[in-house]
Amino acid sequence: MDFDRIRPLFGGRLTQAQVTGLNSILHATAQLPVTYRAYLLATAFHETARTMQPITERGTLDYFRRYEPETAIGRRLGNVRAGDGYLFRGRGYVQITGRTNYANAGRKLGLDLVGNPDLALRGDIASSIMVRGSCEGWFTGRKLADYLDRSPPDYVNARRVINGTDRAALIAGHARSFEAAL
Repeated sequence: MDFDRIRPLFGGRLTQAQVTGLNSILHATAQLPVTYRAYLLATAFHETARTMQPITERGTLDYFRRYEPETAIGRRLGNVRAGDGYLFRGRGYVQITGRTNYANAGRKLGLDLVGNPDLALRGDIASSIMVRGSCEGWFTGRKLADYLDRSPPDYVNARRVINGTDRAALIAGHARSFEAAL
C-alpha cells in the first residue's frame, strides 16, 4: 500500500494507530482481489470514523432503546431480552448489531459472541467478521462478488453488502482512493 496516496483521506497525516489498523486489514484481506481489499478498507474507514480501529457504536442508553425487543428493528435484529439493544450495539469494523448477528457471526467463527460481545472489538475478530461477512453475505444476504466481480467494479452498490445505500457514493469514492493506493 502506498500510504502517501491515502494520506489525504486522513487529513494529511496518519497516526500510528491508523497505520496499525490499515496493516491489520491489509493482512486479513491479503488473499482477496484488489477491488475487495479497497472496498473493505473504505468501509472500515467510514464505519470507524477514520480511526481504522474496531469501535463501539456511540450513543446514550436512550438511543439504544430503538433496538429493544419491543421495537420493529429490535425484533428484526433478534433482540429478545430487555437491554439487548445496548448489549448488542454495533461493534467492530462494520458495526455488527443485534443478538442474531452476534450469534451467527460467533457460530461461523467458533466464538461465543453472544456471551462476550466485546470480542468483536478485537482486531483479528473484527477483521474476520468484516471480511467473511462481506464475502459470504452475512449482513444483508448480498456479497462483494455481486458488485465487484465485474468491470468496472460497482463500488456504489457494493454498499448494499453492509448497509443498503447509506453514504454509498462517498464510500465508493474512498474505495477508488484505496484501490489506487494498492
